Amino acid sequence: MKRLGFVVAALVAAVGSPPAAAQDIGRIKVSKGQVSIERAGAALPAPVGARLQPADVVSTGSDGAVGITLNDDALLSAGANSRLSLDRFVHEPSTNQGRLDVSLNRGTLAVISGRIARQSPEAMTVRTPTAILGVRGTEFAVRVGD
Repeated sequence: MKRLGFVVAALVAAVGSPPAAAQDIGRIKVSKGQVSIERAGAALPAPVGARLQPADVVSTGSDGAVGITLNDDALLSAGANSRLSLDRFVHEPSTNQGRLDVSLNRGTLAVISGRIARQSPEAMTVRTPTAILGVRGTEFAVRVGD
């Protein structure tokens, strides 16, 4: 019996714990119409509950809308014909220090900032094709036309 325990312990040490959960930065909370996630060159469906990772791009079609909750409780809502890149998300839950950078390439985005921006307002930016927005409030909206 001791030998079996040793073998199991050795296997666990060799394999390690699964890293996938550490990569998750948030989830899709609302998904209506056409919504997809682009990850590593592949287009994935974006149903409610889908996990998001750094560098994901969330796109909506002409009938689409998406609501995202990030791990720091930031809420992002994108409307129809939107393309939102989750460029960088780093969050230390014990101190709420971190960094959140997103890019809105087209469409609309409404944001209720999370703990990162509340702790350090300069730690969140939203990029558009023509501007970089520094967050100074807790709620705002951005629209990028064609």
